[in-house]
Amino acid sequence: MRIMEIMKSIEKINNQKASLDEIRGLVSEEWSLLDQEIEKQLSSDIELINNVSQYIVNSGGKRIRPLMVLLSAKACGASDIDRIVKAAAMIEFIHTATLLHDDVVDNSDSRRGIKTAHQSFGNESTILVGDFLYSRAFQIMVQINHMGIMEIMSDATNTIAEGEVLQLINSGNPKTNKEQYLEVIYRKTGKLFEAAMVAGGLLSNQSQTVIHNLQIFGKELGMAYQIVDDVLDYSSSFEIMGKDVGDDLAEGKATLPMIYALERATPEMRQMITQAISNKDAKNVDKIIDCIQATGSIASSINDAQKKTEFALHSIQSLDNNSYKEALINLAEIILHRTY
Repeated sequence: MRIMEIMKSIEKINNQKASLDEIRGLVSEEWSLLDQEIEKQLSSDIELINNVSQYIVNSGGKRIRPLMVLLSAKACGASDIDRIVKAAAMIEFIHTATLLHDDVVDNSDSRRGIKTAHQSFGNESTILVGDFLYSRAFQIMVQINHMGIMEIMSDATNTIAEGEVLQLINSGNPKTNKEQYLEVIYRKTGKLFEAAMVAGGLLSNQSQTVIHNLQIFGKELGMAYQIVDDVLDYSSSFEIMGKDVGDDLAEGKATLPMIYALERATPEMRQMITQAISNKDAKNVDKIIDCIQATGSIASSINDAQKKTEFALHSIQSLDNNSYKEALINLAEIILHRTY
């Protein structure tokens, strides 16, 4: 990227941080309690579990998913703060566990600008601590003692696992189509966003109609989030993203920008991209990025993310107007326009 482009991106990031801080400020009491809950639930008699858990949880994540639990619950009038906070911690633990497992499967070197846990602690420790976080999340579900929460979360964790398997099957397959891609990102990302929103609605004793609308919001926004994430892999930089540009190519992932590029590229370029995905080889990443941008594949992918964001926003129009609903709307805009 040119220096001016990087500076503009950094400016956007700073603006996003301010906006996220304002949104978190609406739930400042719950946010503080969430930090305490996470700290308490991470505690273990086994030092290695404490070390790995603290390493990943405190590595600079935005905690979008637990924030969505808090906002959804408050937007719908929930008052049981203890349950709301526990649900938010549960969602964060499941997300963190998936990150630990993902980084081992993908053999990723960095996340959020620091070494991944498996690079610091080894694959075996990382996988087992991921399992610990999963099991701790289910212990929290029991503490919440809400059958609806248990149902949505057990379904979500199973769906996420299926998404991981689907992504593994598609890895190195340049014939992956848009429908297959969307199925993977729904299972891997959209499902947990969906569960976060639904959890807030369930703890507010909302009607099935409201729950359904919250579910749509979470699903569509989660998929938009992942599309933007996949776009950034070919349009940002390590300094901004905290991971190497072209990581998806090196892992053989045919994400949406690549799928569009394969449809539109010249035969020669299509052959280069096909070989790169099949061989999980990023040596020609600069040429491939030029092709992705020249074919309008970045713009098309962002357009798809925008449509999903608009669909998500439409789904919560019927919610009562309050500052928490407005925060969800603002959060959706931040996710769509984020640069890291």
